[in-house]
Amino acid sequence: MTSNNRMIDLRGDDGNATAFVVVLVPALIAVAGLVLDLGLAMNARVHALAVAEEAARAGAGALDPVQLRHGGRPSLDPQRAQAAARSYLAGVGENGTVSATADVVTVTVRVQQPAELLRLIGFRSFNIAGTATAVPVTSTANP
Repeated sequence: MTSNNRMIDLRGDDGNATAFVVVLVPALIAVAGLVLDLGLAMNARVHALAVAEEAARAGAGALDPVQLRHGGRPSLDPQRAQAAARSYLAGVGENGTVSATADVVTVTVRVQQPAELLRLIGFRSFNIAGTATAVPVTSTANP
């Protein structure tokens, strides 16, 4: 036999590489799934929080006109504040809960972020919530 035509003898291979791949590939997929899906969940949380903040601000603009006319301390009209916040949520296509008093508007937005890679191991989605509050402010010099 010449040196160019050497035969490789595989009879000594005991399958160690196969066992290594069987353990390593699922672990790598799980780590990649955590990175991707947790990143998407964090992005969904930022989105939910931003929408809740904007809806709360929209509601905080619904001041009670009677209080304003009589020179009293500006306060919210709770029904108008809730309607304004819900209108904002509907305008951006999100759902949430809204509560308002004469002093504060609170909005909670809930979104469901589907899992991408973690779906392979049975994890379907993340339930994400963002809550924000806003108060009426009539002057930046004297809040």
